[in-house]
Amino acid sequence: MTKTSHEVVVTGIGLVTACGVGGEVHRDLLMGNAGWPEAHDSDNFAPYTVFPLPEIDWSEQIPRRGDQRQMENWQRLGVFAAGLALDDAGFKDDAEACATMDMIVAAGGGERDIAVDTLIIEESRKRNDREHLLNEKLTTELRPTLFLAQLSNLLAGNISIVHKVTGSSRTLMGEQGAGVSAVETAYARIAAGQSSHCLVGGAFLAERLDLLMIMDSVHALARGPLKPFWNEDGEATGMNLGSAGAFVVLESRAHAEARGARIYARLDGVQGDRGQREEGHLEQRLDRLGAETGASEAGADTLVFCGASGIRELSARERAFFTDRFPEAALRTYGAVVGHGLEAQFLTGLTLACLALDDARPVRPMAPGVDAETSAPADSAIVTTIGHIRGEGLARLSRVPQSQKA
Repeated sequence: MTKTSHEVVVTGIGLVTACGVGGEVHRDLLMGNAGWPEAHDSDNFAPYTVFPLPEIDWSEQIPRRGDQRQMENWQRLGVFAAGLALDDAGFKDDAEACATMDMIVAAGGGERDIAVDTLIIEESRKRNDREHLLNEKLTTELRPTLFLAQLSNLLAGNISIVHKVTGSSRTLMGEQGAGVSAVETAYARIAAGQSSHCLVGGAFLAERLDLLMIMDSVHALARGPLKPFWNEDGEATGMNLGSAGAFVVLESRAHAEARGARIYARLDGVQGDRGQREEGHLEQRLDRLGAETGASEAGADTLVFCGASGIRELSARERAFFTDRFPEAALRTYGAVVGHGLEAQFLTGLTLACLALDDARPVRPMAPGVDAETSAPADSAIVTTIGHIRGEGLARLSRVPQSQKA
């Protein structure tokens, strides 16, 4: 396990997926008897299947209509989830704490104006002066605010405006790797004593034609109606994007206990990396990440929240790695029930793991036939995400005994 001078704990959770809004909704799905809902949409974006946003009353976390109007759904989702996490941690109305709170956000680019893109493509078929055409349409068709709305750091900016989180702010880009790096950076700062409390998270909106086009261009998406995540041969059946907003509040344990905060779980370590994946390099890096985070010590009391993307060969290697290295640990394939949320994927797994460790009940399987039934609650959890192109990350969390909780 990585040695640190300050223990890092999770004290707030804000989670929105296609399955619902809030930590308690997802806790009931994780440990309850109702079963995971069929939250996917295979019709509106055919031939692709997505896991769309659930019904949300934005005003619950973004009360001003003016603030709501100047954001896209991607930004609204992130601001909303951040508000849930602050509420859950007891920081929402603590102006002094929010003013000194650090914030690290994983974000992609803003939405494109599909109508203007389509117009440019159609007009370019009729004209040869395409450079002139492009300049003409960009100056006459695009609304001025679109350029601002596409800035990735506006998500953090809107969180500052709406929730008054005005300490240091960092925005990281880079798809799945951004989510890993956001948690890794927050953990390192708190462990080193450079920060006492930090809001960290990300958001991803799957219902975007431009993103579906980009992902399909690299042959990453599944086609047709939704299939089980793992087929009968044990291979993943394709990537289905999922909308998700996932934020956590991380604190030093001393800071959390001093204010009497509820502690969900202890974050023992988190590491990310990137590099070539041929000739076993991926597995070698995962081995190293496991050793550096303490995940290599996992046993029968451990749950592995596997963030596999669904891409066949890559997900098969990921599953084979965990089967080989952690044969006693139970797998939970969370992409099977919420889809794949790119920047928010790692954080989605982290929030689910925290809910599981905070509860005294076993976690129900997510991918039938592959995720094994368990009869006892987990004492530790491993969360993984392997990027569909590059980047991988691994975190280890531990249950905090009830007698030690604040």
